[in-house]
Amino acid sequence: MKLDPWVEGYIAYLGEVRRLTPATVRDVRCTLKRVSAAMSLLRPDTPLWKARLEDYLKWMEKERGERRSAASMAKDLSYIRGLLDYAWRSGRSDRNVLDGFQLMDGGPKKAPPVLTIEEALRLVESCPRGNRGERRDRAMILVLYGCGLRTAELCGLDVGDLDAERRELTVRHGKGDKARQVPVMEGLWTELMAYLGERGWKRGAFFRTAAKHTRISAKDVGDVVSAAARRAGLEARVTAKTLRHSFATHLMDRGVKLEVISALMGHAGPAETGVYLHALSGRKEAAVARLSGFEKEGKP
Repeated sequence: MKLDPWVEGYIAYLGEVRRLTPATVRDVRCTLKRVSAAMSLLRPDTPLWKARLEDYLKWMEKERGERRSAASMAKDLSYIRGLLDYAWRSGRSDRNVLDGFQLMDGGPKKAPPVLTIEEALRLVESCPRGNRGERRDRAMILVLYGCGLRTAELCGLDVGDLDAERRELTVRHGKGDKARQVPVMEGLWTELMAYLGERGWKRGAFFRTAAKHTRISAKDVGDVVSAAARRAGLEARVTAKTLRHSFATHLMDRGVKLEVISALMGHAGPAETGVYLHALSGRKEAAVARLSGFEKEGKP
């Protein structure tokens, strides 16, 4: 079936403004086509953004009956929720009926892959600074790990998103099109200043391709990370997402509060960030162990 022209406009927005990867955009379109076909049987002649929560619940029940996995359904819901949120912000609906709705999956969450601090340092040290292209690639690795950005967020960065006075990056189009500010650590800040100074602080895309000087793509990012991982002897298991996961895990391992990490990551809430608790083996035991001396506090 053909999608509503307005929905096609939303999908174009994801690719052209949000700069999602072509594969993700295709996945969104396929999902919205499948959901539109199913919802047309439940609520004929009703666009997705006008459907009721009860309609979506019936659709989810049908999906469960067809043995769709919880992970697949959660992904579909995130795509639909994004469309409904866009419709609400555009004035096409008075609310997003799926706002805050989450599938309750009682199964154990799979721990995301992360690097140790030693591996992260080895990855950064494997990035040479011999020429302008190498310095650009090194800066990309540093921003991915040092700021926890998603691939699309890195690709969408502009030079104007760097606040020299506050020493922070502004991510203008995060997940759900939400903006956030991320502080930049001192060492990374110095390298970014040198990188942009070498470019003459030209406006526009923060990271550009070496050949055509156009904005980098998700493939460019993947190639840079894979090359750095090979040089560091970390093989193919390292991706841009691995660096983002490592950013959150290493902050948590240093005792940074969950809600702070959630804000830095651009998560919907601390519950989403809780997946990184897997990295804290021994943390709970250590916290309880600290209580063993509480009775001595305040005594001479």
